[in-house]
Amino acid sequence: MRTRPFTLVSALAGLTLMLLLILVPASVARAAGLSDAAAALKQGPVYVHPAMSGQVSQSEAAALAEKIEKADKPVFVAVLPATAEFPPDDLLVNLRTETGITGLYGVRLGDGFDAGADRSVMSVQAVDNLAAAVRAGGSTDASAHLESFVDQALTQVRGSAPASWDPGAVDDGVNAGALIALGAIVAAGGAGAYAVARTKRRRKAEEERAALDKLRVVVDEDITAFGEELDRLDFHPSEKGADDAMRADYERSLDAYDTAKSRMGAAGHPGDVRGVTEALNDGRHSLAVLTARREGRPLPERRPPCFFDPRHGPSVKDISWMPASGAAARDVPVCAADAARLEEGMEPMSRTVETGYGRRPYWEAGPAYGPWAGGYFGGGILPGLLLGTMLGNMLATPAYAADYGAGEFSGGEYGGGDFSGADFDASDFGGGDFGSGGGFDGGGFGGFDGGGF
Repeated sequence: MRTRPFTLVSALAGLTLMLLLILVPASVARAAGLSDAAAALKQGPVYVHPAMSGQVSQSEAAALAEKIEKADKPVFVAVLPATAEFPPDDLLVNLRTETGITGLYGVRLGDGFDAGADRSVMSVQAVDNLAAAVRAGGSTDASAHLESFVDQALTQVRGSAPASWDPGAVDDGVNAGALIALGAIVAAGGAGAYAVARTKRRRKAEEERAALDKLRVVVDEDITAFGEELDRLDFHPSEKGADDAMRADYERSLDAYDTAKSRMGAAGHPGDVRGVTEALNDGRHSLAVLTARREGRPLPERRPPCFFDPRHGPSVKDISWMPASGAAARDVPVCAADAARLEEGMEPMSRTVETGYGRRPYWEAGPAYGPWAGGYFGGGILPGLLLGTMLGNMLATPAYAADYGAGEFSGGEYGGGDFSGADFDASDFGGGDFGSGGGFDGGGFGGFDGGGF
């Protein structure tokens, strides 16, 4: 969880609510178009357009903001009028682009509601279901819709709130009374809040170090194994029969080896390990191509490494396998040796790691091994391969995403709360089909048509 220097909302909720009531009029008075809505969301989780103050009061907006900030989640709420100033087509895409922060966005447009999210914080289907549940709540009251949205969203969304919500960053337009109130709050509770924040940071840092230490043992073994493969290859760029293509393959293998060592040396977080194993995977493929060239065989296609132990090299086929947990069988990529063992009814030569219960296959170990496996198999196929295993179950939890990288297995590079600007997949946001006339009962608003960012 990203901790900000003064998390005063959670420490002194009552006084902070008073401060929000002081600050809101100053910011609302200046807000007008989509750009101003986005600017406001960069500073806090809830924005209410001046024309919509009759639907959502300042106190209701402040209460929603307090709830979101206490949860430390990248959830954004905007209440906008259904006017030409906010055309429904691509409204979510444009708001996300203007705000530039990875997260879950809920928009009340006139009397309608819909939501969208970067896939790294919530899946498209989850957003669809969430928006539909809010619209089906049986009430057209704006506060009821937003309360329902926020309550459900906070239990599902991954990642942390953006650093720009730090209440210590006060806007230039805040009046002197607000500054005095903020000073009083800081004086009353700042020391306690800072102590809590410091304790959380220290505990989180210790947990990350422990997870990285576990990974370092496994990754160092992988790097050593790849270096030994390079030595066994015994290739010399000037040897008889060597051509430019072979030399290029060899050079890529050496580069991958150096990259893996460099990235591991610089790793400071468990998620950094993914780049290490990605480099090793690239290097092993280059070695396989080089070997095929030297032996005069057809070049191998690019395949994932052996699921049971990536050190076995690129897989040669997919074969049905059922985890010991009894989960459903699924096809996994395997090397020739493990394929033969499975076909003979034998157990594959699985990669085991140390756990509290002794050595176990990596898919039955702790969450730290997720980035390690993700670098080998990529975020797209890994959850399916690990479905029903201990590690696979962990990958789907918000806690895993917050601790080991929200976008690790969703195809996104940025985690919840990260500033990514316009670097996101606009197709994730749906079609923006608000319809016309508002209303929730059969037509009218109709939703953003797809929900997911």
